[in-house]
Amino acid sequence: MITDNRSTVRRVLLLTLVLNLFVMGLKAFVGVSTGSLSLFADALHSLTDSANNILGLVASQFSSPLPDREHPYGHQKFEAIGALGIAAFLGIACFEIVQSALERLLGTNEPVQISSTELWILLIVLGVNIFVAFYERNEGRRVGSPILLADAQHTMSDVWVTISVLAGLLGIWLFQWQWLDVALAFPVAILVLQSGWTVLKQNLPWLVDEVAIAPEAIHAIAMSVPGVVNCHDIASRGVVGRQSFIEMHLIVDAKDVNTAHDITEAIEAKLVEKYSPVRVIIHIEPPSYRSDQISYGTAHHS
Repeated sequence: MITDNRSTVRRVLLLTLVLNLFVMGLKAFVGVSTGSLSLFADALHSLTDSANNILGLVASQFSSPLPDREHPYGHQKFEAIGALGIAAFLGIACFEIVQSALERLLGTNEPVQISSTELWILLIVLGVNIFVAFYERNEGRRVGSPILLADAQHTMSDVWVTISVLAGLLGIWLFQWQWLDVALAFPVAILVLQSGWTVLKQNLPWLVDEVAIAPEAIHAIAMSVPGVVNCHDIASRGVVGRQSFIEMHLIVDAKDVNTAHDITEAIEAKLVEKYSPVRVIIHIEPPSYRSDQISYGTAHHS
């Protein structure tokens, strides 16, 4: 059964948007106070968090899983497109972090000045980031929303950014190690880039209609139903657990339409039980036709 969880997604995104704006404001305040370029980069990363929330709200508005006349397969690719937008924002954040580090390395900036009060503010920022990341991830898993899961991944990268910056500022505060502000910016950039790649990898299969379920697995389920003689030309797309679609051609041992229908219903029930939510289309062919082609590009060898 297809469920529409967009209201929950929007509620979570609105809450995290407020918290991300609060975090960004605190980081910008401490960045101005200390003159830390790495903290400015971190504030920019938090700005992309807020932009991602807005993007998610827009994408969620157009990503109804329920089919209609114009979109008979639902609208969930809108949500995948939104997730790709988040990956793009992560790439921008990575570039800005590296650029800030190089400017600090090659320039003649004033040394960073940090106090214990500013370190406590950053600890509060870190706590808020951790709360947002786990809250979004748990809600995303509960309602099956790729937007929330992708945004949680982004926020978790922000957690690591903040930890790295906080460690650098702590080193400057305790030992006057000014070089830490630059040295920690590069691994932070790698973490951000890795998060972007993960989001991209999770959502591209949906957009390019990559196979969702191995045709051999579908073939085995279909052939296990009594009355099935041959199953071929199997295709699937979508993402298992979010929404997938299966098509197949079938030859059955049935003397009337009602019996053939009962066999196809039994196959569909087994597939729904294993891969729900899934929509199944089965084409019945005459007994005189046989094919060893399980799927496109594969053949079944007995």
